[in-house]
Amino acid sequence: MRLLVLGGTEFVGRAFVEEAVASGWDVTVFNRGTHAPPPTVTALRGDRAKPAGLAALDRGEWDVVVDTWSWAPSAVRDAATLLAERAGHYVYVSSRSVYTYPTAAGAGEDAPVVAASADDGDDVGYARFKAGGELAAVAAFGERALLARAGLVLGPYENIGRLPWWLNRIARGGPVLAPGPAELPLQYVDARDMARWCLEVAKDGLGGAYNVVSPSGFVTMEGLLRTCVQVTESEAELRWVEPEPILAAGVEPWTDLPIWLQGDDHDSIHRTDVSKAVAAGLRFRPVAETVADTWAWLRSIGGRAPMRPDRPPVGLDPKVEAALLGLDG
Repeated sequence: MRLLVLGGTEFVGRAFVEEAVASGWDVTVFNRGTHAPPPTVTALRGDRAKPAGLAALDRGEWDVVVDTWSWAPSAVRDAATLLAERAGHYVYVSSRSVYTYPTAAGAGEDAPVVAASADDGDDVGYARFKAGGELAAVAAFGERALLARAGLVLGPYENIGRLPWWLNRIARGGPVLAPGPAELPLQYVDARDMARWCLEVAKDGLGGAYNVVSPSGFVTMEGLLRTCVQVTESEAELRWVEPEPILAAGVEPWTDLPIWLQGDDHDSIHRTDVSKAVAAGLRFRPVAETVADTWAWLRSIGGRAPMRPDRPPVGLDPKVEAALLGLDG
């Protein structure tokens, strides 16, 4: 099988490349060359955001194209249109952010989607970026387009900093603010599990929209943080604090305390119906494997995770944490 990955050297795209290489696929990556690709792949250079930036893709045929683009949908439109006659299947890594907010708990792929256009530029916001990208992929490939609506994505190479922040914080030890309730159900997908599933079903011709994330409660907040303690072999003490005082202190869920959400935000991210993808073969590795592999990777690069420049830094101010735990004097 011949795979073209638009991107392919950072987080999700890198997971696709590594899964495909491990499966014996012939892999080509197309990107600006900011990061070095694996030595076993063919590297094409170009900047899809610039005029004539797709010139390196004027030739070539592929069985599957993977596109992880998260900005102007017009870039997806241009790439998909160019490749439609020379590629068999188009996997667009979308997001569950495409659903209108708030998304009801238990909603599936038929939930309402935000209004968007494949012609949108770079000023419409993330939800419309992804919704417009979906429209662009479908316009060019029709039923040959697979829309992988990911939720929270974790695993090695994470360049958002969510799981790396928790791992580093817990590894430092001492009392750790653990945001409650402890039994709060979470949903996420390991980037490698998403990549493996997308490649398998794209090879078989599966198209349409799928929520690509674990079932709600695959792990709880307590399960995730205790796994971090075990994997880092830390002497950290998890001190559970109910949501009310945390929120009253001005702490921002998701950014100050990565992964943790409350209310409508929680329902939209951590309580979605994934039965369609599970029925199509989506499977999930144990949380301990995701956490351990992320910790091993993080240590291998000196403990500091790379960060996407378009995303804000994450993590709780130590002074705020100490105050909430009553350790500030």
